[in-house]
Amino acid sequence: MKAIIIDDERLARKELTSLLQTHSEIEIVAEATNADEALELIDQHQPDLIFLDIQMPEKSGFDLLAELDRTPLVVFTTAYDQYAIKAFEVNAFDYLLKPIETDRLARVVQKLLDEHKKSTIHAGEPQQKLSHTDQVFVKDGEKCWFVRLDKVRMFESDGNYIKVYFDSVRPMIHKSLNALDEKLDPKAFFRASRKHIINLSWVEKIEPWFNGGLMVELKGGDKVEVSRRQASKFKERMSL
Repeated sequence: MKAIIIDDERLARKELTSLLQTHSEIEIVAEATNADEALELIDQHQPDLIFLDIQMPEKSGFDLLAELDRTPLVVFTTAYDQYAIKAFEVNAFDYLLKPIETDRLARVVQKLLDEHKKSTIHAGEPQQKLSHTDQVFVKDGEKCWFVRLDKVRMFESDGNYIKVYFDSVRPMIHKSLNALDEKLDPKAFFRASRKHIINLSWVEKIEPWFNGGLMVELKGGDKVEVSRRQASKFKERMSL
């Protein structure tokens, strides 16, 4: 597994690197001291895993994750219990409290290896579109979530923001629907209209609608109008 350590403290990076030397399955390909540096290194190396300090100057670990299109496995590293608790609130893979204990690290590494074997995400393919198996990080104010895209039933444009529909929540992210549409796999997601992108695996019912359009009902009850312009493409995609 390729990994990047992201921590503004040199001694913390050195300590973790030293501890990981006994775990040959994990290869440290780079180290970053801040979020901006980490963004470049993640884009360059496409790691399977990042060890991420939560509290860093200027941008936190959560801020960094919010800027990534595709999120690798994440293990938070922190010296504070309060951040560890928040890490679990955002459904992180796991966390390590500083100073890191060797036994605790060994357990986390074993979990990582088990998860990596199950994963269908292939590293080293930066041009690959975001599909159902990819994980993204959603940050809305102080609330954060890791979400697999197969859980997202719909994206809805709301001004300069996008509303993300998954589970029972609808957090807002500061992105444009056009930019998101370019990154999503068209086999998995469909641009229904100027305001909506839907997850095709969530489609439950399709009905004719006004002016040659369609009304699509998703599992769970959400309804989305497919514009007349997009209706023929949708029928072709769904083999209607």
